Amino acid sequence: MEIGIDSFIATGAYEGPLNPKENQEAMETLLARIEFADKAGLHVFGLGEHHRKEFLDEAPAVILAAAAARTKNIRLTSAVTVLSAADPVRVFQEYATLDIISGGRAEIVAGRGSFVDAYPLFGLNLNEYDALFAEKIELLLTLRNQETVSWKGKFRPSLHEQPIYPRPLQESLPIWIGVGGTPESFVRAGTLGVPLMVAIIGGETHRFKPLIDLYYEAGRKAGHSPDQLKVGLHSLGYVADTTELAKDEYFPGYQEMMGKMGKERGWSTPTRAQFEAQAGLTGAYVVGSPEEVAAKILRHSKALGGISRFTFQMDNPGLTKEQVYRSIELIGSKVIPLLKESEKA
Repeated sequence: MEIGIDSFIATGAYEGPLNPKENQEAMETLLARIEFADKAGLHVFGLGEHHRKEFLDEAPAVILAAAAARTKNIRLTSAVTVLSAADPVRVFQEYATLDIISGGRAEIVAGRGSFVDAYPLFGLNLNEYDALFAEKIELLLTLRNQETVSWKGKFRPSLHEQPIYPRPLQESLPIWIGVGGTPESFVRAGTLGVPLMVAIIGGETHRFKPLIDLYYEAGRKAGHSPDQLKVGLHSLGYVADTTELAKDEYFPGYQEMMGKMGKERGWSTPTRAQFEAQAGLTGAYVVGSPEEVAAKILRHSKALGGISRFTFQMDNPGLTKEQVYRSIELIGSKVIPLLKESEKA
């Protein structure tokens, strides 16, 4: 099982003027964190995409290319590319270029995005939210599979015997579909025969099993081999030396972050009791000691019928640099070895 981290480069600038100096510092902090994760032995680092004041991930391929120059082994992926609002040709070119720069470590997780800010920004009709993604993911996969492409669709000019360059270093650039909880999205990923990255940011993880089953069944019906179909899981998480310490360190920033987001989405600010429930035995959050975190990842994997990747969402305004680095160190030195030992048993 691959273990990694996803980040949105949240600056916390919900209100007040932007501070370019703080943005520069936040970017350097992120790049240093990816470099540290690489040295700690983590397998993958993902970068989200938003088009909002409080984030700095509007151009993830550029940032991942900078990270590629500072790392050696860690895989570098979007998490997710808002493909509905992008030109698949440019997305493919950017990540093929990243693949060349990184020596074959680039991936794409394509999705529709949990925020809708990209749609008015790029002049797109939100009512075509699903149709845009359906057409563009098929084109992106075609670009990945064919050097010369003829294609016609509704949302982009046609391509006629058009060669697409550059080509990635990897024979087949990995492309995942990132999903939330919409059954149609699981079926689409299975029908296309691409890996599935499931973001579970609340509730009980085992309740997603029927949706995972839909994915596998759709893949089987479409004639895809089992080795093409794999599932990754993304959840809020954090590791400290003890479970009690992990919860105490993580909760204040979590409450602040979710409280600000909740104002926009109509949620209430989470209480400690609600957080404890989510961090409990079957809840989505993976927060605790290395032993508890490894055990919970394994429980989640078993409940979903097996996962091949787990990524922590560790962005949290309440955590110090030292706490985040300690968490990454524990993931590399303890959580990953514990998972490997379990897989051998």
